[in-house]
Amino acid sequence: MSLDDLATAPIPGSDIADYYDLSRIRPEVIEVLRLADRLGRERFAPRAAELDRDATFPVENYRDLAEHGLLTLTVPEEFGGMGFSLGEYAMVGAEIGKHCGATALTFNMHQSSMMWCRFMYDLPTLSEEDRAAFAPLRARQFRRAVEERAIYSQPISEGGANWTSKPAQTNCRRVEGGWRINGIKKFASLAGYCDYYSIVCTEHFEGVEPRHEDTMIFVVHRDSPGLSVTGEWDPLGMRGTNSRDLVLRDVFVTEDDLMMPRGIFIKTLPNWPHMMATLSPTYLGVAQGAYDFTVAYLRGQVPGLPPIDRRIYPTKRHAVGQMYVRLSQMRALWWQAFMEARGCPSRAEVMRIYAAQYAVMEGVQEIAAMAIRTCGGQSMLKSLPLERIYRDSRCGALMLPYTSEIMEDYLAILTLYDMDEIDSVGSDTDSARNSLWRGEAGSLKALR
Repeated sequence: MSLDDLATAPIPGSDIADYYDLSRIRPEVIEVLRLADRLGRERFAPRAAELDRDATFPVENYRDLAEHGLLTLTVPEEFGGMGFSLGEYAMVGAEIGKHCGATALTFNMHQSSMMWCRFMYDLPTLSEEDRAAFAPLRARQFRRAVEERAIYSQPISEGGANWTSKPAQTNCRRVEGGWRINGIKKFASLAGYCDYYSIVCTEHFEGVEPRHEDTMIFVVHRDSPGLSVTGEWDPLGMRGTNSRDLVLRDVFVTEDDLMMPRGIFIKTLPNWPHMMATLSPTYLGVAQGAYDFTVAYLRGQVPGLPPIDRRIYPTKRHAVGQMYVRLSQMRALWWQAFMEARGCPSRAEVMRIYAAQYAVMEGVQEIAAMAIRTCGGQSMLKSLPLERIYRDSRCGALMLPYTSEIMEDYLAILTLYDMDEIDSVGSDTDSARNSLWRGEAGSLKALR
């Protein structure tokens, strides 16, 4: 078997019954989980090495996702989607991540736009006036996803600052018939490959300092005049996401291009913090992929390699046992946190999602590193997936708004202080506390 064949050969792996209690999962969700695993094993994994090597977007994987209706996973059933909950979506994302991290990560970017439209509309604290204005806007996006098989990107990061620390630097200003948007989005995953971009920006007014309350989110078509994709993309890991810069120069939008009415998107952080933790399914899947490879390698079941039984070494048996325990701990906390996800969560539920985010983003690095150490020097070859998994694993802890450092701070604050004391607590990460949950009803207090 050649090196190219070795890189594309499917590797034996885990089944969802190995780590989930299937009696607690809806039958239709089990069916989709098995579909995602099968697509990942038979199609996504064999393509992953080439996507990583060339830093190219997984176009064929998205054709497969669209063909099987998975782009509408979180679209409500009344609009023709599958109507999966946030927790059910998270499980599917993790199954994809087992086989191709870049596909799972960009899949989350698309699904996030669908979830914002769905779950923010259902927020208990939303006024009836806001909900009435929201209804036709979200219906438009759902129709595009179902009827056009449209793919969405949701670039938020702008570089140089935590985007929750101050209002978005990308701005819009009122003009006749709509607004003009100007700005630059960094790390715009799916750049040049999606159909629509969900653009978060701040409306500017003469003589008024930019405010979080004036946050807007528009849907911009890929061919809109003034929109361009620039820059190179040659990162350490997650190379297939094609997260280049998105430049907006006087891009014109109208009321019909709003994704949500004014002021609703910014309520996601204090009201629906779980929706900002949806990068973690990808990395839980990456961790599972590292573990699955290690087991197959020690059993001599990696295609193209000699069938050498490495289980005879006590140190390797000990290491894989440690990996299993670490992975099981991560998944148990993560699954509970996502399965209880809801708008306006309790303090305990928020702390669990923060802890789950931290556990996954730090744990995936530990598991990938242990896999490299356990499998030995051969595992570092680019002809095998573990080298790519190792690089991919390092990226999650760095991603806003919930980096590992921010999660450490938030967990410490919510553990040691009452809510009315938070704003008086100094910290090196003080500016990042704008994305901290602010009580069961949510509040924009810290975002002003």
